[in-house]
Amino acid sequence: MQTVDVVIYGPWVVLLAYASLTLVWAPRNTGPAGFFNGSGVAGSAPGLALLAASAAVTWVFAKSVSNAAGLGAAFGVWGGIGYAGYYLSFIVVAVTAYLIRTRTGAGSLAQFLAGKYGVLCAKLFLAAIAIRLFNEVWSNTKVGALYFGDEGSGAYWLAVLAITGFTLAYSWRGGLRSSLLTDMPQMLLALALLAVVLALIGPELATSGLPRVPDAARSAGMTFTGLALVQALSYGFHDPVMTDRAFIASPRTTLKAFVLAGLLSGGFILAFSGVGLYANVLGLEGDAAVVVPMHLGLPALLLFNAIMLTSAGSTLDSTFASSAKLGARDWRQDTAEPEARHLTLGRRFMLAIAVLGNLPLLSIYMGDQIGPAIIAATTISGTMVMGLAPIFFLAWIRPAGAVAFHTAFWTGIVLGVVMTLEGIAGVAIVPAWMDLGVGKYADDLGVNAWGVILCTVGYLAGAAVDATIRRTAPVAAPAAD
Repeated sequence: MQTVDVVIYGPWVVLLAYASLTLVWAPRNTGPAGFFNGSGVAGSAPGLALLAASAAVTWVFAKSVSNAAGLGAAFGVWGGIGYAGYYLSFIVVAVTAYLIRTRTGAGSLAQFLAGKYGVLCAKLFLAAIAIRLFNEVWSNTKVGALYFGDEGSGAYWLAVLAITGFTLAYSWRGGLRSSLLTDMPQMLLALALLAVVLALIGPELATSGLPRVPDAARSAGMTFTGLALVQALSYGFHDPVMTDRAFIASPRTTLKAFVLAGLLSGGFILAFSGVGLYANVLGLEGDAAVVVPMHLGLPALLLFNAIMLTSAGSTLDSTFASSAKLGARDWRQDTAEPEARHLTLGRRFMLAIAVLGNLPLLSIYMGDQIGPAIIAATTISGTMVMGLAPIFFLAWIRPAGAVAFHTAFWTGIVLGVVMTLEGIAGVAIVPAWMDLGVGKYADDLGVNAWGVILCTVGYLAGAAVDATIRRTAPVAAPAAD
């Protein structure tokens, strides 16, 4: 086969091999308990190893792998360290979920919020994470499809359809159980592929040493690391792909599994940032996740294609499963419908998110200004959900209720919208005195650091209002005999 044929058909062979491996592990069908809770045939909860591998690989998504390489190229070692800092979210969510489950017995974050702050607050939270799920679809299919052809080409769109359609097909049958069982081989495959990548770039890095980046870039990378650590306080709460898994095994097993998952996935991201270091050493220009495999040759390009497919698929099937649970159960938690009805609704939500989630890819046809603005507008940032930190961390304050929730939640949303508008308009809205650190992320770090403090103060003030409302509320008269 000629080289040009391998370039054209090679990625499709990789996709076929990946699909075949996945179908071997995916269950043929599951009941409601398996579909929504990931339970085994006998109703057993997933074990420590399966849960840890599943949680880890769902956060090694295609966009994160690409970002890790890009940040390594831009900021040197601090790029990888900073991005790995987001994976402390596993620890934050694990401890919070453990306390919620052992103290309240709630079966999900939405159920806990409804009990503590009211149904409206729980639905506002669900609306925020629905946007996150929407964003997960297009961001992963786009990264995977770019290995099949240029953006907007026929091969690119065919890959989008193939990746989405195949993942939807096996998720449709098994829901979260399908995601869990396929995540284990996907994680093992991703680690094996990473080992090969490191073997390819390791000798050059060992010979030349770590790249020396300018002082300004290093300082900017340290600023980015600070941003990651601040956002890790709230970031994980708005990702149901992670939080759904925090309620399907025993609290103790989940706590251990999430700590392992954070170490595993964070270590993966840190190691893969070496691709960016390699690009920096060789002076390669462009997207490190693309230019490095092109520099290494066709086999390396197919290898990177396999990594992106694995990471995209593991996140997409979890996104579909979480969308089904959000629409059929979490949003409708006050209804008492037959389980068969839940399955039907869940699958409809899967189909809806698969279609709607890919619509932002059409923005490439809307001009150089409108297209990027649409993409930016669809992304709910870690800044927008900063108010979730006090909402969960300070929930032990007994008088805190709906007012405390709203004062924290909406403060974060407003600040996040301001930052999004800055990105779209390209003009500074936040005053310079709020900046912390140096470089492009100084604005973000300042807004997030001051914002978390502001959300916390707002929560405490809201809790005081809640306490006053409860004290002054009229006591209901006893019922007449």
